[in-house]
Amino acid sequence: MEQAERGERILEAAAELLLAWGYRRVTIDEIARRAKVGKGTVYLHWRTKEALLLAVLLRGKLQGQRRELERMRADPLEILPSRMMCGHYRDFTEDPVLRAVYTDDSDILGRLNDVAKKELAGLITEGERALNRHLEVLREHGLVRDDMDVIHQRYALMAVATGFFMAEALLSDRAPDTPETRADILAHTVRSALETPAGSDPAAGRSSEAAAAAAAPEIIALYEHLEELSAQEMRRQLRN
Repeated sequence: MEQAERGERILEAAAELLLAWGYRRVTIDEIARRAKVGKGTVYLHWRTKEALLLAVLLRGKLQGQRRELERMRADPLEILPSRMMCGHYRDFTEDPVLRAVYTDDSDILGRLNDVAKKELAGLITEGERALNRHLEVLREHGLVRDDMDVIHQRYALMAVATGFFMAEALLSDRAPDTPETRADILAHTVRSALETPAGSDPAAGRSSEAAAAAAAPEIIALYEHLEELSAQEMRRQLRN
């Protein structure tokens, strides 16, 4: 079995058990048994259970980042906050690992949540910087409002998105029928709060499509850099 393929099988097994049992109950023995490898083989890849399960979370976030980049490359309008958060929400509803991460699910993550916040502090900071610059670029191209500080704008965006993520559990009995409907409501809310009414640059008379196409390369580069940092962190968790 190729080393990369073996590592992927171990990650898959670890993810399945983390979601089924929660961090506290998962053991390396059970992960090895689920992946059909020896316990020693797991330790050839990761030094500790924490490192392995942290890699599970990182892989989920990295896959989400790659899907986000694919959407932006395919359509520059995906750089708009409403479109970006709509995509995040759909990824969130379809990926149970992302659901646990975005909602700080203590039943699943346990103390791993605290470990992740400590170990990934630098990556989290870089993500905030990327989003700040993302909003600044959109403001420069007239695609979002500029009547509030960009730090406050970022906070508003993240607070709205977090509210929608948490509502999946807290308001499940009162939620509209489908995740697609809820994603559309999130997009509408963000669009109303942050984006310019016509999504255009009045001074230049450009359409939202043209403005987004002009802004997209710098924004895509921000997230390509973040993707590489996430991949580096994945590699760092591996036993060298």
